[in-house]
Amino acid sequence: MGSASFAGLRVLALESRHADDLAKLVAAYGGQPTVVPALREIPRGRDHALSFASGLVSGHFDMVVFLTGAGIRMLVNAAETIYPREQLRAALGRVRVVARGNKPLAALREFGVKPDFVAPRPNTWREVLRVLDDDASTQPLSGLRIAIQEYGVPCAELLTGLQERGAYVTTIPLYSWSLPNDPAPLQAAARSLVRGEMNVLLLTAGVQARHLFQVAGAMRIEESLRNSLERVVVASIGPTTSEHLRSLGLPPDLEASQARMGFLVKEAAECSARILREKLAEPGVDFLHELGSRMAAASPLRDVLMRIVDFASAVVKCDSCFVYVLEDDELVLRASKNPHLSELDQLKLHVGQGITGWVAQHRRPVAVTQNAFHDPRFQFFNELPEDRYEAFLSVPILCRDRLIGVINLQHRAPHSYTKREIRLISTIGFLVGAEIEMARLEQTSIHLSEELQARKFIERAKGILQRELQLTEQEAYFRLRRQSRQLRKSMKEVAEVIVNEGTTRGWEKKGA
Repeated sequence: MGSASFAGLRVLALESRHADDLAKLVAAYGGQPTVVPALREIPRGRDHALSFASGLVSGHFDMVVFLTGAGIRMLVNAAETIYPREQLRAALGRVRVVARGNKPLAALREFGVKPDFVAPRPNTWREVLRVLDDDASTQPLSGLRIAIQEYGVPCAELLTGLQERGAYVTTIPLYSWSLPNDPAPLQAAARSLVRGEMNVLLLTAGVQARHLFQVAGAMRIEESLRNSLERVVVASIGPTTSEHLRSLGLPPDLEASQARMGFLVKEAAECSARILREKLAEPGVDFLHELGSRMAAASPLRDVLMRIVDFASAVVKCDSCFVYVLEDDELVLRASKNPHLSELDQLKLHVGQGITGWVAQHRRPVAVTQNAFHDPRFQFFNELPEDRYEAFLSVPILCRDRLIGVINLQHRAPHSYTKREIRLISTIGFLVGAEIEMARLEQTSIHLSEELQARKFIERAKGILQRELQLTEQEAYFRLRRQSRQLRKSMKEVAEVIVNEGTTRGWEKKGA
């Protein structure tokens, strides 16, 4: 099996249909397999399949979307008890056929049907809509009668997307998923995870995790289970499963490069030991030391804020990181991972405005795993490309219970922030607040010192002007100001020339 090896790690898989094959694969790669069923398929009867076949043959559909290979075979087997296979094949030839990836494509080829569209990888509902949108100039979806072959659970996003585009959608529910008849093995697996007896969790469908949490909830150990899974490598067979897992608050640590069981096991064997070391490595002293050493250096406020951006982005890998600082009653964008030179120091939010303002107002973290721009608290800004990012983590920066600012992390793809990630970024928010305050005080002190120095020069220059030109104090001040404007220099610079020369003789020329 090459260099890929679980090296004795304990691997749990929640597989039903291919349990024996999966166990043999894990063992072949040096793992200790435990395979338990997490679901059972419940046929919905022939009525739905026959109703679809009748509508297809009668010309009641313009398009059919097939989502799974198993569903196609189930549909054909039921329908051909009434309609000859040739008649079904001919009816499909009169409509547009869409396959969600290679598995339904293979099943359609077995049936002798060539689809008009095949959704590319990663084969989610998004790719199905994308290929149809790309063809919209030839065949708009508005008004089309579309049948969708469902699997296990309805694909609500695809259904909604088609309806929003004006299509009339009919679903074909062939089977549903339920808990196994005997939930005891799944309950034992949940207890085993809670006790820390498993190192790797292999998932070939998102519903497996949903059922795992369901039985854990009934056992009143769901929170303990979720905490335990932060110390387990969670491996997903593909994008559709990964998306389902994120919606459950269980982001996968690994996703197979191809949605095949063999790829899942091989790649999990290759990566699990490394991922497990990273997940088990507590930040502890090293985290505090690294953060402290970065903050300890006496630096201007801008440098301090950029260190916060760099450190937060390193702790949680993200596509974008912003730091807002509270100034008066507004949150001002002061630092960014990506260059936004036109918005930096210009973009301002009121406390309570948008997700960032909500976090500032309530002083609590907010984590949005996907579709952040649909969150009712979200505030859209045309200036920022990050406004279209999917996931959003926002935490307050505090000092002695006073709000100092807000740290925002964003991801282009859906991302479920673990409790550990939220705690780490929140800890940064707690620890850097005092450093920001110190840098601001130093900045204010420097500014006041410079102002005081400028006033001293101006006062001394006024005195010289009054003495040599016989001017009043007010006249001397206006003379300095007029010269400053004419030369486009500060009054301090003009005053320095007079003070350094000790006389007004030729000062108007020398100030130039």
